[in-house]
Amino acid sequence: MQIVPMRDLKDTVKIEKLCETENGPVFVTKNGYGRLVVMDIEYYERTMQKMYEAKNVQAGISDMNDGKLNDGQSVIDAMRGKYGI
Repeated sequence: MQIVPMRDLKDTVKIEKLCETENGPVFVTKNGYGRLVVMDIEYYERTMQKMYEAKNVQAGISDMNDGKLNDGQSVIDAMRGKYGI
């Protein structure tokens, strides 16, 4: 985990390289307290994809717990009946 002071943001090339090599977030502090997080766009996109997938898994688990699922065989049987397969 990299932590840099706010004044270092002036050197954008350094911060860009730091984000790239860190392959994770870089925390920016102001007066010793966390203020910002800077990250490489690829890391951001991977993180957002993981969050999207986790949200969908959680929705599936909720559906399962609420009894909103059909077993595969009954779905296949219904489709075969509907489409004459």
